[in-house]
Amino acid sequence: MQDAVVRARVDSSLKNDTEKVFDKLGLTTTEAIRLFLAQVKLRGGLPFEVRLPTDNSDLLLSSPSRQAVLDSVFDD
Repeated sequence: MQDAVVRARVDSSLKNDTEKVFDKLGLTTTEAIRLFLAQVKLRGGLPFEVRLPTDNSDLLLSSPSRQAVLDSVFDD
C-alpha cells in the first residue's frame, strides 16, 4: 500500500533536466524515486558510489565562499 508522501525542494533546472532523462527511460519522476528507494533498501545503502570529483578546486575556496555554495545547494 502506497500511503507515504515524500516531498523535496530541488532546483527547477535540475528537475527539468532529470525529467527529460526519465522520459527517455519511460519513467515518471515518482517512479524513479520509488526505484531509488527500493535499491537503497535492497542494497542497504546508496546504489552508487559517492565521491568527490577529480577536480576538487572548489575545496580551496575560502570558508565563507564554501558556506555560500552549500547554502545555495541546501536552501529551503
